[in-house]
Amino acid sequence: MAKSRSKKIRESARGEACTMRIQGCMPDRETVVLAHLNGAGMGLKSLDIHGAYLCLNCHDIYDGRKPTPEGINISEEMFFAVVETQKIMHEKGLIK
Repeated sequence: MAKSRSKKIRESARGEACTMRIQGCMPDRETVVLAHLNGAGMGLKSLDIHGAYLCLNCHDIYDGRKPTPEGINISEEMFFAVVETQKIMHEKGLIK
């Protein structure tokens, strides 16, 4: 079982494609990072297994630094991105 904080999991985003892919998604993989689910509490991050591989644009939209495109439910999009990311992490042997 993966630890709640794992450098390997955070670094696993390097070179991956964005799993959110909403309007403005950046096709290059250079800006992709592990973005944590919001809502863990003031100044706290969710567990690393509750993150998604997001490009700079999608991460900015999810964190509210950019407006959410009309018709997009950003919480739902993040949920699907986390599930897809967990599948990739499982395939890489990072989580069981």
